[in-house]
Amino acid sequence: MAQNSHPAPAAHADRVREAAESRSGAAASALVASWRRSLKRYGLEPDTRRAPDLMTQQSLKDARLPMEQLLRVASPSLDRLFGSVGEAGCCVLMTNADGIIVERRGMAGDDAAFRSWGLWEGADWSEAREGTNGIGTCLAEKRPITIHQDQHFHSRNTAMSCIDAPIYDHQGMLAAALDVSSCRADLTGAFSQLIAATVSDTARRIESDNFRAHFEGARIVMGERHGRAGAVLLAIDSDDVVIGATRAARIEFGLGDAPSLEPRPAADVLSGTPAQSDLAAAERAELRRAILRANGNMSEAARALGVGRATLYRRMNRLGIDLDRLN
Repeated sequence: MAQNSHPAPAAHADRVREAAESRSGAAASALVASWRRSLKRYGLEPDTRRAPDLMTQQSLKDARLPMEQLLRVASPSLDRLFGSVGEAGCCVLMTNADGIIVERRGMAGDDAAFRSWGLWEGADWSEAREGTNGIGTCLAEKRPITIHQDQHFHSRNTAMSCIDAPIYDHQGMLAAALDVSSCRADLTGAFSQLIAATVSDTARRIESDNFRAHFEGARIVMGERHGRAGAVLLAIDSDDVVIGATRAARIEFGLGDAPSLEPRPAADVLSGTPAQSDLAAAERAELRRAILRANGNMSEAARALGVGRATLYRRMNRLGIDLDRLN
């Protein structure tokens, strides 16, 4: 793995301290604001030298436990992402919401180098511990981010580049960070942008797959607008009640950010206004669906509805349903 000719530790540390001490710099730059958090809020020093500290296997198991379904759903996407970047000297990491690496993909020939950097399962890459870095700053700011080499807070991390995107769970809560890290000196800006787009797309795919897995059996309705916020997905039960919504859907339809979603009629959510309740219209729609499912066979439709054929015809007559115009 090619190593980066990163700046001297003392020079980097001085530059970070000078920028972080400037309030105007922190106000003008998201990067400097993160450096300032690292220095002032977390009490970190940019030139501190500390070996990677990996948690025990039991602690790692405990960290993975609440994410079992998400990790299971994410596994194929992590494999595909690694297939795209692994040969370029990158590893793929997934963390929990606290910045603990809980899943990793890497080439065997690169393992020793990445482990020495602490890019390994059980390592804590929260901003509170490592200062400005791809994983921790992505989780702190809840947005896709690239921290390239000397943008890192600690001098010891300036040989790496980290490209990250947040992952939200089925309740719209921040659950993880997806990371591609490289310690190559020849990682270009153009290639970083390409990786960043792929990382964000993969994170959104994981969110969608996890949402569908959690609401298996529900009808999934996709909204019109999609973007960096992710897929606009609603889970709707058999009574046409919205029982779940992705983070992007909660934003799109104004459903709030509470983990427990208040059930609402799908028609109200999709139209943006409460619909008028109409029992006759609901019965008419149900009769029509039953007849259409039976391909116009009235005896079969009546059986599906649990009524006699004569009763079905009476209800159709009362509701003004014209069989000739049903289709």
